[in-house]
Amino acid sequence: MGPLHLVIQALILGLLTGGVYALMASGLTLAFGVMRVINVAQGAMIVAGAYVSYTLFTDFHIDPFVSILLMTPAAFAVGVVLQLVFIRPLRSDEREELSLLVTWAIALGFEGVLSVIYTTTYRATLPSYVNDTITVGSYRIAVVRLAAFGVSCVILGALYLVLHHSRLGRSIRATVQNPTSARLLGVDAERVSAYGFGLSVATATAAGAVFGMVEPFNPGSHYDLISRLLTIIVLGGLGSLTGAVVAALVMGVSEALLAATISPTWSSMVFFVVLIAVLVVRPQGLFGATERGRL
Repeated sequence: MGPLHLVIQALILGLLTGGVYALMASGLTLAFGVMRVINVAQGAMIVAGAYVSYTLFTDFHIDPFVSILLMTPAAFAVGVVLQLVFIRPLRSDEREELSLLVTWAIALGFEGVLSVIYTTTYRATLPSYVNDTITVGSYRIAVVRLAAFGVSCVILGALYLVLHHSRLGRSIRATVQNPTSARLLGVDAERVSAYGFGLSVATATAAGAVFGMVEPFNPGSHYDLISRLLTIIVLGGLGSLTGAVVAALVMGVSEALLAATISPTWSSMVFFVVLIAVLVVRPQGLFGATERGRL
């Protein structure tokens, strides 16, 4: 296997992984764009989604991809309740700072509950096709990773349609661009914020079902996840959904290339290097703006 073959194989893996990262980061971007809430519980919500999908598969034999259809409506409702109980009471002028503390407490709560129920043993959702591969030319592609990428694209496409071709989506985008004008035009900003956070949690849960098939996980996996996701949304531009998708693909490819050409041990370092570089060189990210932007 020559160096070029190895690089191309890594590129394929990186793109597939980047698609999953994009789905994970979309909810984080949505929460920040709508409410200026830095939801550091996003990683814990993804892990919770992975555990629910794992339980549905092992106990009820429901395929992980099918479980997404069952989980996301319930997760949306949970997200709305969390926003009403924990986020809405925060003072608007201090919401960004206080949201870090509140959502971190939520993350620790999720971790604690999952640790009690499942212990800290690593788990993985392993459907019958988990080891199947297809060969394209001389390159092998894992079926589960290809399916995960496809499902991530479908969900991101659905999120795009909701944001751009529905009344709720127009209200969300109006709130992101100018919350004061949105209120003057009759948009119920509080309701939009609750629904926006619900969508954020729903996408996290869907991402969790996908994540559980491609990576082993335990209740503490959210620490690594949230560090990666924060890097992605900072690189893409806070509040920019397009930026989050592009940044996720860039980071997925970068991570895979570093693992293939240097060492898997150092691959995760690319996230921290990129985060520091972006904060120093272009703090607003690739697609961000110095003022409130748009999804």
